[in-house]
Amino acid sequence: MTSHLVSHFYPVILAGGVGSRLWPRSRRQSPKQFLDLTGSGRTLLQQACDRVAPLVPLDRVYVVTNAEYVDIVATQLPELPKSNIIGEPAARGSAAAIGLGAIHLQRRDPEAVMAILTADHLIRKADVLRQILAGAAELAQTGQLVTLGIEPGYAEIGYGYIEMGERLGVYNGQEARLVRAFREKPDRRTAEAFLAAGNYAWNSGMFVWRVDTIMAEFARHMPALHDALVHLEAELGGSGEAGAFATHWMPLDASITIDYGVMEKADRVAVFPADLGWDDIGSWAALLDVLPKDGDGNAVQAAFVQHDSRNVFAFSSDRLIATIGLQDMIVVDTPDAVLVMPASRAQDVKKLLDQLKAQGMTSYLD
Repeated sequence: MTSHLVSHFYPVILAGGVGSRLWPRSRRQSPKQFLDLTGSGRTLLQQACDRVAPLVPLDRVYVVTNAEYVDIVATQLPELPKSNIIGEPAARGSAAAIGLGAIHLQRRDPEAVMAILTADHLIRKADVLRQILAGAAELAQTGQLVTLGIEPGYAEIGYGYIEMGERLGVYNGQEARLVRAFREKPDRRTAEAFLAAGNYAWNSGMFVWRVDTIMAEFARHMPALHDALVHLEAELGGSGEAGAFATHWMPLDASITIDYGVMEKADRVAVFPADLGWDDIGSWAALLDVLPKDGDGNAVQAAFVQHDSRNVFAFSSDRLIATIGLQDMIVVDTPDAVLVMPASRAQDVKKLLDQLKAQGMTSYLD
C-alpha cells in the first residue's frame, strides 16, 4: 500500500487507563500501554504508533491520555509534536476522550477523518489493519460511522459483539457491512449462538468517522458532552483553557462509553469484519495465550528453570524464576511485589488491589 493515505486522515490513539489486571507490572505511574509486555522492545503505545506510521506523516498522529502521562507519551514518541499529545485533566469515559480528540482535529482541519485506535491491543497483522483503515476512511466520507469488527475464533464471553447485517460494498479491497446492533458481553450459551450464527464480530473498540459526523452525533445523543466540547474548543490553547476544563469537563459523567453514548443509538453504522491477529491484552492469562511458548507451553520473560511445569507464564527483570510441578500458572516478579496465581483466576487481580486499598497499602499501586 502506498503511504500517506488521504489528505484528511488522522489516527487518534487512546492511551488512558491504568491496566489494573496486569498488576504488579502495570501501576498508576506506569500503566500497561507504556510497557513492553510482549518482549518486542517496543511498548504497546509505540507499537500502536508504528502500525499507522506508513499511512500518514507522524504530525497527523494524535494521542489522548491522562494529563499525568503526557510526559511519558512525549518520551516514548519523541517524533510526535508535543501539541499532538492531548492530556485529559481527569478520565471522563471513552466518549469524552474521543470528543476531546475531535475538537482538536476540528480546529486543525474541519474536513478531518479520525480513526480511533487503542494503545493496549496486540495486532499481529498490521498490514491488514492499514488496508481496512484506508477503506474505512473512504466509507466514512459518506457520513457513515465505521467500526472495526474482529472475526471471532471462539465463543468469548469477555467481549462485546456486533451483529452484522447486509453487505454495503467493498472499499480498498475490504468488505463493509451494516451494523444491526451492538450486543453486550454474553453468557456462554449466547456467545456460542453468536458464533454459530456467523454474522457476529467482536467489538474491537476501533472506529473511523468524519469529525463533523461524530460531533453531530454527540449533539444528537449526548448534548451535555457536546455543549462541554463546544465551550472547550473555544478556549483551547488560550488563557481560559484551564478554567474551561474546570467548568465544563470536570462535571461530565465519567462512565459513558462511546458504544453506549453514541454507537448503540446511531442510525448509519457500518462494520469491517476482519482477522487482524487481534488480542485485547487485558490480563496475565491473555498474555500467556498470545506469547511464544517453549516445548512445554511455558511463556517466559525471565531467567527460568523448571521441572515438570507446563503452561506457565513467568516474568522477572532481574531474578531467576524456578518452578516444580506447576501447571496453568502465572508468576510475576517485580522489585517490590510478587504475584502467583492460577491462570484461570487472572480476572481476580482487581480483588487484590481492592484489598491493598482497604489495608492502606496503596504504595504498591503506584
